[in-house]
Amino acid sequence: MIMPDWYGRMNPRERVLSWIVAGTILVLLNLFILSWLFGALGRARGELVTRKAVLAEQAVYIKERDLWMKRAQWIREHQPTLKNPAEASLLLDQLKQMAGKYNVLIENPAIGAGETTPYHQTVFASIETKSQWPPLVHFLYDLQRPDAFVVFENVNLAIDSSDPTMMRGKFKVARWFAPGQQPK
Repeated sequence: MIMPDWYGRMNPRERVLSWIVAGTILVLLNLFILSWLFGALGRARGELVTRKAVLAEQAVYIKERDLWMKRAQWIREHQPTLKNPAEASLLLDQLKQMAGKYNVLIENPAIGAGETTPYHQTVFASIETKSQWPPLVHFLYDLQRPDAFVVFENVNLAIDSSDPTMMRGKFKVARWFAPGQQPK
């Protein structure tokens, strides 16, 4: 075996040191390569899990396609159209009427026009309520029927600090109407 000249000129101490440096570089290079490989393997496993979840979700959508098509058709047939922004006052009147039915006190009523998206237009009414817990539950239950298209956009409930048997609520209630332009 022929030794290179530069290696032959080294004393034994330098040779050991060069082997240590070369071994350290090799170990670090292997660690870097293995780290990259295991990272790529982990990313691939994560992507596989994500893709399997998307595939399962799509399978459910395909399996339940008829149900969702029927629901979309029902919404197109039953969702009311927004005739004018005064619909907000009708919503507020409905809230007052239903609150009166269950003995729920309405305070600080306010109305307004909400957002318009390709899928719905909204009008809203903001109210504060004061009542006992059972009448409030019945009020909220009756208000949000599927065919009413009423949505609670913001709800804040708390126990009244002056009377622990009473509940205070702040609600932003919206009614969703059919969009001006039907989405394709």
